[in-house]
Amino acid sequence: MLPINVGGHPAYQKQLISQLRKYYPDYSSIPAEYSNIIDQFWHFDLSDTDIITRDCYSKFGPEPRLPSCMLRSFLLSIKLKITSIEHWVAQMRVNPLFAILSGFQYGDTPGATTFYDFFDRLWLSDHDNFNPHLQTRTTKVKKPPKSGAKAPPTEKISVEELMLKLEANPPDAIQPYAYLTQLFKKQSLDVSVLKGLIRSHELSLAGDGTPIYTSARSRNHRRCSCKDQSINGCSCPRYYPQPDCDKGWDSSRKCFYYGYDLYMFVDADSESDLPIFPLLAPASRHDSHGFVHTWFTMHQMMPELSVKKLLLDAAHDAMPIYEYCRKNHITPFIDLNNKGNVKLPYKNDFTIGTDGIPICRAGRKMNRDGVEKAKYRAKFRCPLTNRKYGCSCSNPCSDSKHGRTVHLATKDNPRIINIPPRESKEWKVEYNARTSAERSNKRQKNDYLLESGKHRSSKMWYCRLYATMMLQHLDAWDLPYKSEIAFQLQQV
Repeated sequence: MLPINVGGHPAYQKQLISQLRKYYPDYSSIPAEYSNIIDQFWHFDLSDTDIITRDCYSKFGPEPRLPSCMLRSFLLSIKLKITSIEHWVAQMRVNPLFAILSGFQYGDTPGATTFYDFFDRLWLSDHDNFNPHLQTRTTKVKKPPKSGAKAPPTEKISVEELMLKLEANPPDAIQPYAYLTQLFKKQSLDVSVLKGLIRSHELSLAGDGTPIYTSARSRNHRRCSCKDQSINGCSCPRYYPQPDCDKGWDSSRKCFYYGYDLYMFVDADSESDLPIFPLLAPASRHDSHGFVHTWFTMHQMMPELSVKKLLLDAAHDAMPIYEYCRKNHITPFIDLNNKGNVKLPYKNDFTIGTDGIPICRAGRKMNRDGVEKAKYRAKFRCPLTNRKYGCSCSNPCSDSKHGRTVHLATKDNPRIINIPPRESKEWKVEYNARTSAERSNKRQKNDYLLESGKHRSSKMWYCRLYATMMLQHLDAWDLPYKSEIAFQLQQV
């Protein structure tokens, strides 16, 4: 039958008070490290889970566990750094506090099978992975030539071709993880917007990819009979237990790894580095391609978000990204890679350096003289010009008293000519916020042990990933100065 949550979140709070009074008549006997978690879950309203997931259940059969309680229990296990579902189930059976906080009656808690059945309902696909287990893999990631650099792309399609393809045929909004996205948006992201932690109408997004280790090495085995026929090194498809993973290069640890590449968009303006949208891809995917896939998928699943700024590292330094930003009125803050260290000709007698500053025919860098944001252009003047005494150059390139003036229009080269200019203080202050994506990814790995899930399917990795994102938002919400639940327990 369909899950029915009579009373919503107030009913959970009422049951929580009743159970705590029964098993913990002296509230001070509860360990101090749990007090903040109790207050957080006391205010964390998950009752919309029962409404959103209603279509996942049949109208017939036995009464199911409340989806809100199942989700709350899963969130609580991650909060307490318990990475195994089986271990968590055992903990709820011996520790009344864990069962009570989840919303269950102590002594009547779900088993591991019930949890996995709940995860199945949140996954809109008959398969636990995106790709089939039988695959023939030929693409190999090459070690980058420089230390600390990222591996070169393995994709056979350019960034420009990929953007044109996804603009013409955007990803389907009904992805297998659509329920997870909806739960996260309704109960975490929208709440953070209401609390003023995120400005959804003018987002400043920082994007970055990070490796997710799923196993020590690539595991596969034969399904053909070539070995019995003494044929070694055949090209027949092999069975991969983790078909959505492959081998990639970890530039921070300087080693190869097997797993996913997690590309995450984070609100760079939020003080708590709040995540907005994730996408898991094979480890071999380059960040520039990961950005394009994540961007268009996010627009399909969260069309109401309005992005005004994009903060990306040098791996995204591709002209199609700049042109797309210019066409959609987005200000890009992207670091330059080392592939474009050349001077570009401009207006015959001038060149532009990689820093976006024009160089006169005498070889001198020109001085900034303001920007015209309405016209998307920057103004530069002769470096030897003084407004009082005029130009002191021995071979002036202009008859004007104030020397030569050059206007650089963004449309001429959006990669080099930025508004604000790339070397300006304003640009550097904005770009420094890009590290919010790195801090958010690091927190998911260190605080919530994202890589310790030991899962074999994309379904479970997405469930765990979205749960950690919800907890990041929960931690950013301010709690009352005095514990409300402690006050309630003191009432007779």
